[in-house]
Amino acid sequence: MYDTILFPTDGSDAAESALEYALQIAAEHEATIHILNVADTGRDSVTTIRGEVIDVLETEGERIVAEAAQYAKDEGVPVVSTVLQGDPHKTILDYSEQSDIDCIVMPTHGQRGIKRILLGSVTERVINTATVPVVAINPGRDRSLVYPPKHVLVPTDGSRGAELAVTQGIAVANATGATLHLLHVVETGGLGLDARSVLKEGELTERANEIIAEATERVEETSLDSITTAIEHGTPSKEIRAYIDEHQIDLAVMGTHGQTDFSRYAMGGVSAKIIRTSPVPVTWVREPDAGSDEEVNL
Repeated sequence: MYDTILFPTDGSDAAESALEYALQIAAEHEATIHILNVADTGRDSVTTIRGEVIDVLETEGERIVAEAAQYAKDEGVPVVSTVLQGDPHKTILDYSEQSDIDCIVMPTHGQRGIKRILLGSVTERVINTATVPVVAINPGRDRSLVYPPKHVLVPTDGSRGAELAVTQGIAVANATGATLHLLHVVETGGLGLDARSVLKEGELTERANEIIAEATERVEETSLDSITTAIEHGTPSKEIRAYIDEHQIDLAVMGTHGQTDFSRYAMGGVSAKIIRTSPVPVTWVREPDAGSDEEVNL
């Protein structure tokens, strides 16, 4: 499934935790892992002071990738290590394209700390613009990382982003033998108790059945045998998180349409809430050069 995996690292505890998972993925798929450190010369305070400052950044970067590369070698995973200068997220994307990377694995935050999860982070920008799947790992999780997964969850709302996530979920489940879980949450938090609300909920449930049926049909067209479907009612982020816990989900897969849409829902939408608190890694998939007029409402 993956032949090359990119692991950008800043040497933080969060990155070290994510490296273990990246190596599990590489080992499972017999892939080569590329370990990259970017000396952040995109900041004015750095680019205006050349020489010694840059040397320090590169020296530290070389130490970081050397330690990570040695760990990969000890685990028997083929490794390529590199230190580059530039703006972190742009350099990561350029390297990914130039090296034919199949998957990027990153923590949801690094040196800036847990309060900076995703918001304005390098990981957010990579998720928004990468043309390959990005696996984001929350270092604040309370469960051990497991790959290959036994249970993969794809929350779906029938949107283009969700369709991409279903496709990726099928691919992961096929490659690892995992059970694929398709979940749709009927959002009932804003409905009252009058007759119109009852009718509205009935319409939403009918649409939910259609969405799950369409996704199930796509799965049945493949060779995937193990599939579970569910429709829940309530607040989407809470129901998704509850499903992850109840069904021992190891990996979630979600879709994004790109920077504009991500910036809208990352500030408080369902997907952002899941990735900030998810006890399991979340794989993000994005349609290349996707337009920004549609919004993912998982």
